[in-house]
Amino acid sequence: MMVNNNDSEHLNFENSNEPGTSVLAPEFFLKEAEKYPVIDVRTPAEFAQGHIPGAINMPIFSNEERAVVGTLYKKEGRDTAVLKGLEYVGPKMVEFARSAQRIALDNSVLVHCWRGGMRSGSMAWLFGTVGLNTTTLEGGYKAYRASFRKMLAEQKWRFMVIGGPTGGGKTEVLKELKSHGEQILDLEGLANHKGSAFGALGEAEQPTSEQFENDIHDCFLKFNPDRIIWVEGESHSIGRVYIPDQLFELLMQAPLVMYDIDRKLRVERLVRDYGCFDKDLLRQSVLKIQKRLGGQRTNEALEALDAGDYHSVADLTLKYYDKGYAKSLAKRNEPVLVLNEIKDEPGNVARKLIKQFSHEDNRY
Repeated sequence: MMVNNNDSEHLNFENSNEPGTSVLAPEFFLKEAEKYPVIDVRTPAEFAQGHIPGAINMPIFSNEERAVVGTLYKKEGRDTAVLKGLEYVGPKMVEFARSAQRIALDNSVLVHCWRGGMRSGSMAWLFGTVGLNTTTLEGGYKAYRASFRKMLAEQKWRFMVIGGPTGGGKTEVLKELKSHGEQILDLEGLANHKGSAFGALGEAEQPTSEQFENDIHDCFLKFNPDRIIWVEGESHSIGRVYIPDQLFELLMQAPLVMYDIDRKLRVERLVRDYGCFDKDLLRQSVLKIQKRLGGQRTNEALEALDAGDYHSVADLTLKYYDKGYAKSLAKRNEPVLVLNEIKDEPGNVARKLIKQFSHEDNRY
């Protein structure tokens, strides 16, 4: 039986006085993580659900072992659970120490568990006994997660949202902005999904929503809050992952730039982006939106796909996406700038945006 993350993590003890060990709050721990390796001692299941980007999983318990320890803690108390934990951990201690020595940089490592309790404290003690400088995360992974919400709430971020109909090349505009030294938040890139029924094509497996949030957090650690952060307008969900509620609300209230190109150019871009994929995969993507496309339009799209007429497929699906986008646009602020371009030139659009907004006196 699996147990809740809170179970068995009540086995806390006072911070170690052993030489070479210290405890840091999340914001300082993450600064140190820029220099030294982070060892996450939670179970493989916990790590897979979400972890600090770049962390190395060195589980003190397997998934099954932690379930047993947690159950014993609840039913028989702390002492019984601790003894069982020692029974599991004892034979692994030498390999833990050797692995940490291999991982260490400048003889230093960072360690954390779920709440900064016995798991990370025990590993810090072990690493200290073999001469490593070891820092643990105050409050553990739980505090790390809360630190992002605090960061979003306490800092005044300067978002600028790029909106526009499907197929306009907004992602390419973001990439062009980045190439000019601008700050961008590529939510679709982090989500491994382009945001539509066709969005999973050619992408790696999506992260969990928890890991997606952690990866966004990692981007914010590198941002300068005094500068604009460019981001593409998205729905709350991107494929199977969700933009954190707090961040989504901030983006919904942020200044909006509307960017559009001629419909024929959008069709051409969609054909370039998706026409290279297997017809069966494209068919599955069309069928995902058949209820909203309607029976007749779905049949027309599938017939065009079978005939290799990708332009007609793109044109038919755009009718659905344009209608949906018009509806979502009504929920956002009025645009501060509208760009209706006659050419599909993302680089030119990026230069216009930089000229218009990226100045110290433009405090959007």
